[in-house]
Amino acid sequence: MSINYGSKKKSALQAKYDAQKIAFAPIMFQAALALRNLGVLQLLDASAEGLTISEIAEKLQLKVYGIKVLLEAGLSLELVKAENNKFFLTKTGWFIQYDELTRVNMDFTNDVNYEGMFSLTESIKTGKPTGLKVFGEWDTVYEGLSQLPSKAQRSWFAFDHYYSDYAFAEVMPVIFKNEPAHILDVGGNTGKFALMCTEYNKDVTVTILDLPGQLAEAQKAIQEAGVQDRVNLVPVDLLDHSQPFLKNADVVWMSQFLDCFSQEDIVQLLRRAKESMNEDSALFILETYWDKQKFEASTYSLHATSLYFTNIANGCSQMYHSDDLRNLIKQSGLSLVEEVENIGVSHTLFKCKLNGN
Repeated sequence: MSINYGSKKKSALQAKYDAQKIAFAPIMFQAALALRNLGVLQLLDASAEGLTISEIAEKLQLKVYGIKVLLEAGLSLELVKAENNKFFLTKTGWFIQYDELTRVNMDFTNDVNYEGMFSLTESIKTGKPTGLKVFGEWDTVYEGLSQLPSKAQRSWFAFDHYYSDYAFAEVMPVIFKNEPAHILDVGGNTGKFALMCTEYNKDVTVTILDLPGQLAEAQKAIQEAGVQDRVNLVPVDLLDHSQPFLKNADVVWMSQFLDCFSQEDIVQLLRRAKESMNEDSALFILETYWDKQKFEASTYSLHATSLYFTNIANGCSQMYHSDDLRNLIKQSGLSLVEEVENIGVSHTLFKCKLNGN
């Protein structure tokens, strides 16, 4: 990655303009969301000759005033452009309206993060996810996932699954290269990875370790797929480091999992994985590292996601730099033996073995 942060080439005028974008970012975000959700952007996309403010208001049965202020904000956001009193959709506007990644990120920001982020400074000071209180009195968001309001829950899972779904199919040949008979899925969430494993290989068995609330969701999907005889569910508090992992699985799997924990807890989790492994076992870690991204937009998104962990999820984790995980793997006593980059949207796969294997 060769992104030049804080470039000295930027003029003072441009820097001040960028500062104003930040100053008004929460307001302008809501304007973009309204332009999308009210159908303004979609309407403009369907109107090759452009539309006036009055025409848009009439078609959407909204007041001219409301459409006017939104479109004017849209000009500064570069979501729309104006020519001869008519408005047209821009390329950026098209992505806000139609791009799946952008939609998932916006919904996650609005439905899960927006209100709670008002207390980010408090989270930084206390190391607690103070924004989570807008949903309930839990220590971490994972304890309350099954109890989140339906809209927030849908947006949380859509965000989580969007990134993993694209990656899982690509890693199957790597995971099954040595034909594992038993896979231990640590933090298996709703069971998507386990189900994909059972589809990819008709003989493999999978054990999922996770909190009871997540396992309840996984159980539904597993029963619907008819593979309950091949997928075992073991409820466990993964932060209770006195609880050992199931021993001697051929593969220990952690996907978008370690970013949910502090560095201190990651070392303990990796040590528990190590203690469960034998000389033939392999630990696979699938994560999105912000320094491993091809595109500046991806790095920007991951830096923002770290603040979700700070304020909403748990107050102590983040989207890590790859060197962070390399150091933690070394501290745990495992050996990093293989790295596979550019998986799915933004993932890197680490393969670890016991030292000397």
